[in-house]
Amino acid sequence: MEEKLFVVGIVSGIYLFLTEYFKDKNKFESERFSILWHRIFLAMTGFIVGFLLMVIIDNRIGEIVTASFITLKQFLFAMLFAVIGWFYPNTPFFLPKKERDTKTNLPKYIKTDREWGDTFFVAFLLASIVMYCFLQAFKIPSGSMRNTLIEGDHLFVNKMVYGIRIPFTDQKILNLKDIKRGDIVVFKFPSENPDEFQCGGNQYGKDFVKRVIGLPGEKIEIRNGIPFINDVPIGVEPYANYMEAKRLPKMDSQIDRNVFQDLWEKRKSGKYFSDYVRDNFGPITVPAGSYFVMGDNRDRSCDSRYWGPVQEKYIKGSPLFIYWPPSRAGFPK
Repeated sequence: MEEKLFVVGIVSGIYLFLTEYFKDKNKFESERFSILWHRIFLAMTGFIVGFLLMVIIDNRIGEIVTASFITLKQFLFAMLFAVIGWFYPNTPFFLPKKERDTKTNLPKYIKTDREWGDTFFVAFLLASIVMYCFLQAFKIPSGSMRNTLIEGDHLFVNKMVYGIRIPFTDQKILNLKDIKRGDIVVFKFPSENPDEFQCGGNQYGKDFVKRVIGLPGEKIEIRNGIPFINDVPIGVEPYANYMEAKRLPKMDSQIDRNVFQDLWEKRKSGKYFSDYVRDNFGPITVPAGSYFVMGDNRDRSCDSRYWGPVQEKYIKGSPLFIYWPPSRAGFPK
């Protein structure tokens, strides 16, 4: 979302720059040009409003995809609003005031457009910076983290806690803490393949929230639903939720550890072994710079057991505060 707001802010900035340029060239002395520029502003505003409205609707219904800047549905919805804005001056509702502003010598409707463009520019750029570096709103789309986080929880994600990613790179700076076992993390699904399907759907570009179980270099194994770290049971997990009364059995045939490791790192363990990996998994070794994550709702979670490790570059931050619904408000643990 932050990338979308940043681009919208830049577009607004370009509009402001061109408005000043045309003002210096006395283009707004022409009523015909002024009406044309006003139509362009209305079309731009319509596109922005339609685009952001469709993004909000998609987020509300759970279609949260961050890998693509704009989907076809969002584009068509935004274009509908842009067309309405473009043709608005042709309707009987458009009554442009021909008076000019005494200070700027601009038509008053152009002056109003410029003020709104300035508001867009500042607001969207500031919002994108805040969302990129500090806080981002997030909605829990599934029950994989019950009962720590449940479907419909709205929360703020602390994006600074594990460092701020330098734009267009995988490098982070100013990290406040290292990722530890037991941390809840929000991350982008760890794949660059837009055609990859996991756990019954296309997960590419979606944001996930899970709990860190395994750290880089650790040996991870699950026996009858219990995680083992370097051959030692993980211990008390007050957050873990097991909905099924029975554990699924081990696979009939023993898989070579190196083969299993390779399949797991290539995100194929779920495809090859289906639900057998739910309660009896591994052993594997977590690669350097990666983490093994699981949902607290252990029997209903699509996680590292099925699609492999999460590289640190995909991790965005950690849930900070649940703000909706009010009855659930608080700090998740």
